[in-house]
Amino acid sequence: MDDSKLPNPNLFDDPPPPPKLRRQPLPSSSPKPPEEDPNAPERVRRIMASVSYRRADCDLEFLQRDELRSTRLQLEFLKPELILLEHGVCDTIVVFGGTRIVEPAAARLKVEHARKALEQNPQDPSLKNRLTVCQRILAKSHYYEVAREFGQIVGRTGPQSSGCRLIVVTGGGAGLMEAANRGAYEVGAKSAGLNIVLPDEQFPNPYITPELCFQFRYFGLRKMHFMMRAKAFVAFPGGYGTLDELFEALCLIQTRKIKPLPVILVGEQYWRRVFDVDFLAAEGTIDPEDVELFCFAETAEQIWKFICDWYEKNGERLVPFEP
Repeated sequence: MDDSKLPNPNLFDDPPPPPKLRRQPLPSSSPKPPEEDPNAPERVRRIMASVSYRRADCDLEFLQRDELRSTRLQLEFLKPELILLEHGVCDTIVVFGGTRIVEPAAARLKVEHARKALEQNPQDPSLKNRLTVCQRILAKSHYYEVAREFGQIVGRTGPQSSGCRLIVVTGGGAGLMEAANRGAYEVGAKSAGLNIVLPDEQFPNPYITPELCFQFRYFGLRKMHFMMRAKAFVAFPGGYGTLDELFEALCLIQTRKIKPLPVILVGEQYWRRVFDVDFLAAEGTIDPEDVELFCFAETAEQIWKFICDWYEKNGERLVPFEP
């Protein structure tokens, strides 16, 4: 038999992998040379500088267009979700409260400034009102220390050897939210802050774990991230923002859109004046059982005890068993 007619055995060997770099560059790897067209380099420069030439995911102006809202919503959901998972955050205690309720020393200083301003112009009604408001803030400033202590309690409880971490999460602002983040920081624990972009620039409080501070464009996505991992909701005295988050949590629990969780209102005297839940039940706009969706507390220990008792009564554990 003629050996020349036999198949070449080398044809059936696996071809070697191609090198990482080409030995011969592709024709388009360099621009058209000026020797061929003197105007070519400038034309290529103008083309590459055009907005249309920007890669879509690198074009911030393009990403801000109204038509890209759905994409921005997806990104705003995914970024915090992935980062929290990377840091092993499974559960959170949501803490909200007024940004205007500062620590006692700062509140006393504001009272002194208001008093001196009134002494210089005692007939000015706006200065009288300013002093009254500052005095009321001072009277509530002890809640800063309560929130701070509560942050410490959660911070000491949070780390789990199983890798599942329970942390405090706040709106990332000043005042009582700062206090909760500060407490966790003081015991070496992580805590998160979910800031929102506003027309007037705002800054995150300095006690949030840097890797867990997020900035949101959309209130809706921010609210979703507050509730997705929430094991409890703690509301200190606050204004519209605190009320907004509180009533949404209560509505979600009432309608069972989320699994029920403990809701604690800190400062019974304040909250009973803010809204009269018994009146709502008496008027028939909520059911009697909806009055029981939350409880009141005054101290950090009371808050924590109620949360733990709530889970024990429901046959659950706030933190996972150690392996």
